[in-house]
Amino acid sequence: MILNTGSRTDIPAYYSDWFYNRIKEGYVLSRNPFYPTQITKYLLNPEVIDLIVFCTKNPSPMLDRLPLLSSYDTFWFVTITPYGKEIEPHVPSAKTVIDYFQKLSEQVGKERTSWRYDPIFVTDRYSVEYHIDQFHQMAKALSDYTQQCVVSFIDLYEKTKRNFKKVRRVSSAEQEKIIAAFSEIAKENNLQIHLCCENASLIRENVDADGCMSRAVLEKALGCRLHAPQKKMAREECSCLLGADIGAYNTCGHGCLYCYANYDNETVAQNRKLHNPASPLLVGELSNNDIVKQADQKSWKDGQLDFFNLLEYPEYDP
Repeated sequence: MILNTGSRTDIPAYYSDWFYNRIKEGYVLSRNPFYPTQITKYLLNPEVIDLIVFCTKNPSPMLDRLPLLSSYDTFWFVTITPYGKEIEPHVPSAKTVIDYFQKLSEQVGKERTSWRYDPIFVTDRYSVEYHIDQFHQMAKALSDYTQQCVVSFIDLYEKTKRNFKKVRRVSSAEQEKIIAAFSEIAKENNLQIHLCCENASLIRENVDADGCMSRAVLEKALGCRLHAPQKKMAREECSCLLGADIGAYNTCGHGCLYCYANYDNETVAQNRKLHNPASPLLVGELSNNDIVKQADQKSWKDGQLDFFNLLEYPEYDP
């Protein structure tokens, strides 16, 4: 199975002590965001957890203790974007995160680190030309430390429109121009671009729309087949393996205006006060009304990739 930590919050940036405590204890509890009294218990057993996936804007708090995860395979998505503090108030600078990314890659391997340049939005300050220039600089800095980059354009969720009132959709013409330029830059730096839930018309030779955490991407990182169960995703166009998330909405402290996972800053502040690094839950404690059920956990691995496996994913040919 794949254990996901990053669709609801940024655990490495804000809850690394809690996560390492869970590794030590050997289990974690995850509260259902839609049915709060329903709680799933996951055993943190490397025999059934094929991969732990992290998604973060700041991996630094995890770096010194990565040897504690040596029994597990991990995959890291690190978001590095060119926005200022008026957009991402508590995210370290791009230069700083690039340094963290490089240190992370040196420890876990470039095949298990992925750069995210998303979400892309366009304003007078953050123009199409600005994005192309910034992407070029970042790609050069990261080309020796990753093989891929995830790109997506901003989605106007209700939370996003409320918290980021001046944002607009990126036009089709703007998307075409950006991806065409990104594709050429990626070629120069030996990067494969994965579009995240974007129009198939944007596909290029080194730009696919198969998803950021697709079975193919994770199989390449693991070096083996995964017999993952078919699950209906929240978005039909998404082919990623997003189940088994142990995070919680309304807990990320970055404060990004475009965030889909936070309702508002006040709710986040309240939830963060309820965080206990020693609790099996990310937020709060168990109550008498909670119903805890053990997750059905089993390994999805099926041997090593061979020559014929690699033919199915030509973008990963050596």
